[in-house]
Amino acid sequence: MSQPGEVLLLMVLLSCFAVLGTDRLSACIRIMAAQGVLLGLLPIWIAPGISAHIVLIVAGTLVIKAVVLPRVLLWAIRESAVRRELEPVIGYGASVLVGLAATAIAFALATRLPAMPDPTLPLLVPVSLAVLMIGLIVLTTRRKALSQVIGYLMLENGIFLYGLTLANGMPLLVEMGVLLDVFVGVFIMGLVVFQISRELETLDSRRFAEPRD
Repeated sequence: MSQPGEVLLLMVLLSCFAVLGTDRLSACIRIMAAQGVLLGLLPIWIAPGISAHIVLIVAGTLVIKAVVLPRVLLWAIRESAVRRELEPVIGYGASVLVGLAATAIAFALATRLPAMPDPTLPLLVPVSLAVLMIGLIVLTTRRKALSQVIGYLMLENGIFLYGLTLANGMPLLVEMGVLLDVFVGVFIMGLVVFQISRELETLDSRRFAEPRD
C-alpha cells in the first residue's frame, strides 16, 4: 500500500460500492464524477514518466469522465424529474453483498491471468475486473434507465482500467477515440432517456415494452 496509485485504485473500488448502496441518482452521478477524477489521475502513477501522451490521456479522461458526462446525466435527471431508484431487482444491502462476492471472484480470477511484464500497480487488474463486474451488477439489477446508464459507465470504467495495463503501448489516437466513443454513447443515452421520459412519463425499463393506449 506504499504507492499512491494503489490508494487511488482502492478509492475507485470503494466508489463502486457507494453506487451499489445508494438510491439517489444525483448522488450516484456525483460519485461517478469522483471516480472519473480518480481514473484521470491513475495514468500519472502508471507511466514511467510524464509525456505529452500521458498529459493528453489525463486531460481527456478528466474532461470527459469527470465533467462532461456527469453534466449530461444531471441534465437528464433534471429534465425527467426522476430522483431515486425506488424498486431495484435486489435491495441495496444485498447489492453490496453481491458486489463483495464479485470483488472476491475478480481477485481470484486475476491470479489466474498471465502476469504483467511490469506490474507497476499489482491491484490494477483485479480492481479493473471488480469494477467491470460491479458495473454489470448495476446494469442488470436497476430498473431506471438512468441507473442502467450509470451501470454502463461503470462497466466502461472497468474496461478503461484494464486498458491502462497497455497505457504505454496503445496509440494515443486509439485511446482518445475510445473516450470519444464513450462520450457520444452517453450523450445519446441522455437524449434518449429525456425523450422516453417525455413520451412515456416514466423511466422504469419494465414499462418500455407495454403497449400504450
